[in-house]
Amino acid sequence: MVDADIVVVGAGAAGLSLVHRLPAETASVVLIGPPDGPLRAPERTWCFWESGPGRFDPAVTASWEWLRVRGRDGRQVRRHIAPARYKMIRSADFEALVGRDLAGRPGVRRLEAVVDGVRALPDGTARVSAVDADGGRLTLRARWVFDSRPAAPPAARTRLLQHFRGWFVRTGRPVFDPAVVELMDFRTRQPERGLSFGYVLPTGRHTALVEYTEFGPEPLTEQAYDAALAEYTDRVLGIGPARVLATEQGVIPMTDAGFGRPGGAPGPVFRIGAAGGATRGSTGYTFAAVQRQSEAIARACRSGRPPVPPPAHPARARLMDAVLLRALDTGRVDGPDLFFRLFDRVPAGRLLRFLDGRTRLHEDLAVGVRTPFWPMLRTAAEVPWLPRRAATVP
Repeated sequence: MVDADIVVVGAGAAGLSLVHRLPAETASVVLIGPPDGPLRAPERTWCFWESGPGRFDPAVTASWEWLRVRGRDGRQVRRHIAPARYKMIRSADFEALVGRDLAGRPGVRRLEAVVDGVRALPDGTARVSAVDADGGRLTLRARWVFDSRPAAPPAARTRLLQHFRGWFVRTGRPVFDPAVVELMDFRTRQPERGLSFGYVLPTGRHTALVEYTEFGPEPLTEQAYDAALAEYTDRVLGIGPARVLATEQGVIPMTDAGFGRPGGAPGPVFRIGAAGGATRGSTGYTFAAVQRQSEAIARACRSGRPPVPPPAHPARARLMDAVLLRALDTGRVDGPDLFFRLFDRVPAGRLLRFLDGRTRLHEDLAVGVRTPFWPMLRTAAEVPWLPRRAATVP
């Protein structure tokens, strides 16, 4: 006897997206997320591009048809991405939208508890154990479990971090162009290893989310981030006096590790979201891949097939990520120059498909010839022979 057909562990983007997309006729679904406290993720911002209306549009804070990339020397490339739009969602708005949908579905239960164990059982079901907000223990048996909790990083050839801190600012004068996103502004001071850039999501003439981002081996201190943001907003953007309304900070793994790849017999326990490989290794984008992964699971449920999550990114995209990460980590390619060159020389639609891992082979080749040929070729020949190493745990 099972307590639920499906248990989803974690109520972040991956867990909420999956439950939101599961067929309404699914008999019983339990979504378990931590209660208020240190284990609940702080509010964050997710961005993705999408053509036409989307199911989460009511939660979108802002969207844009224009993207801009600036080189270290001030050169700029503006790209019109219509019919796609670059969309920004705040996690609180996303949770509220999905919460309203789930409130009207009788087969869905939400529990606030900290999961401390997920185990596959000999009879083909799974057991989930947790502790609720009052310290009481609860146990559930399920036919399928989808776990989005952060996982120990698998062995990898290259490990970098995309780490960032952002300010939501309000300026005294109109300084932002609400029609254009500054996707990568390389006029920031570049670190000795890796690269850095500014990122500006304008929500009005006076308001924007301004972030300082690095691709590198380790995060900075809060004080170092704020110093970099102060320099970027003052020296580079020249926004003048501004009030910081809120802050946002995060770390995204950029690695060629094999997160959550299915293997062997199906389930009943699967990793989803970032823990299931949804984060694109070379860019850090996650939200769109989470939606594709969630929809694939939902389709399997509708058709009565085992809901095995497919790889979030195709094998060819993962190989290209491995080559790019290795080239960046070894310093064989200049990161700011590489990304500026791609946006300057590759048509916008093709580049967006490439960044999303949805290009065909001939399109990948067309993008590849726009990169530094010999350094990338040397790295591509080297990567298959490099050993994968386990992460060092401090």
